[in-house]
Amino acid sequence: MLILLDRDGVLNQDYPDDYVKSPAELILLPGVGEAIAKLNARGWPVALCTNQACIGKGIIDEAMLARIHADLRDRIAPARIDAIFFAPDPPWAVTDRRKPGPGMLREAMAMFRVAPHETVFIGDAVTDMQAAMAAGCRRILVRTGKGKKTQATGLPEDVLPVTIAESLPDAVARLLSDLNEPSEATTR
Repeated sequence: MLILLDRDGVLNQDYPDDYVKSPAELILLPGVGEAIAKLNARGWPVALCTNQACIGKGIIDEAMLARIHADLRDRIAPARIDAIFFAPDPPWAVTDRRKPGPGMLREAMAMFRVAPHETVFIGDAVTDMQAAMAAGCRRILVRTGKGKKTQATGLPEDVLPVTIAESLPDAVARLLSDLNEPSEATTR
């Protein structure tokens, strides 16, 4: 099993009208390190797939993003993120890598040699669910970050079924409790 995670709103506080521009602005959500450690304990690789338009917009550079991600890895240790994929595309120059495109997810599956049906994507936005659907992955929407608003707005029929979880720790608990049974919180 490969677990793919969005970053902002799933692992750390989302800034709806801004970006995480430095390690000091990276505020982790409760329990994310412990949740990732549980995935690591199962031997499942964990990777981030995150849109980072702040690079394409010239707000931060790739060196700063690398510092932010190094700090993230340090702060969740001993839990481990095995790979980080990011799309620096600004909204006006979108590639297949930028979600809702499935490019980053497909790269991760190729890197870890895992099939789509053995991959779960956990995110907080409709674009996360669209990317996961296009890549053929199982989808879990967390209600942190943009998740509550995404759920309230309604998910498009073409991304369903989507399992709804309160947070990353809740999503991980659901995965670990039963991978084959549909969740009661699956939405239409």
